[in-house]
Amino acid sequence: MLELKEISKYYNPGTVNEMCLFDRFNLTVQDQDFVSVVGSNGSGKTSMLNIICGSIPVDNGTISITNTDITGMPEYKRLKRIGRVYQNPAMGTCPTMTILENMSLADNKGKYFNLKRGTDKSRIDYYRDSLKVLNLGLEDKLQIPVGSLSGGQRQAMALLMSTMPPIEFLILDEHTAALDPKTADTIMELTDKIVKEKHLTTIMVTHNLRYAVEYGSRLIMMHRGEIVIDKAGEEKKSLKIDNILDKFNEISIECGN
Repeated sequence: MLELKEISKYYNPGTVNEMCLFDRFNLTVQDQDFVSVVGSNGSGKTSMLNIICGSIPVDNGTISITNTDITGMPEYKRLKRIGRVYQNPAMGTCPTMTILENMSLADNKGKYFNLKRGTDKSRIDYYRDSLKVLNLGLEDKLQIPVGSLSGGQRQAMALLMSTMPPIEFLILDEHTAALDPKTADTIMELTDKIVKEKHLTTIMVTHNLRYAVEYGSRLIMMHRGEIVIDKAGEEKKSLKIDNILDKFNEISIECGN
């Protein structure tokens, strides 16, 4: 279980540009929940992910995973338990290294390499089998530099690599936003399959309202650092895109747009 308790976050504190992003913000995510997060730009969606992962510190409040306080834990230690996929496909892979080398890096996340070989040849068949799941033909291109792949192929690899080591949480930061509609649909289907097969607790930020409604077990909408819609269970299943659009329009009018 993931808990954010009484989280406060200020930017440029003590200056004329001071901005309060979160003021005693609370969120609890149960084990194996798949939470879709929507909201307008500046609502705090990505900042919330950065707070969870440790990319930015909080001013007040606590962050805990299964009752363990991780508020002061550095990002690299948190990422032993958390996998993250970014909006930019280039951020989840190393373009100058081959598919095989990228897979090996992901496979050895958190382990000590010392002076042994970076790629364990005995794992190559495992990498091929893992890549076959993507249905992109990458299992036959292990020696190809990842930088030569399409954005969709790289994002599929990033998703696969982030979930190769044993993790508890998967963080998806608009991971389909840079892809064409057909490729984005493919990545979402793959995401849903991996989340269900590995029983991962997942938080997905997205601007695609269809994905937010169709996927996941819970949907929340954020606005100005607060949760304005929170639907789970049967309420989530019966939710329609129009319901969310109505709230977006209300927010838009409130903001003077």
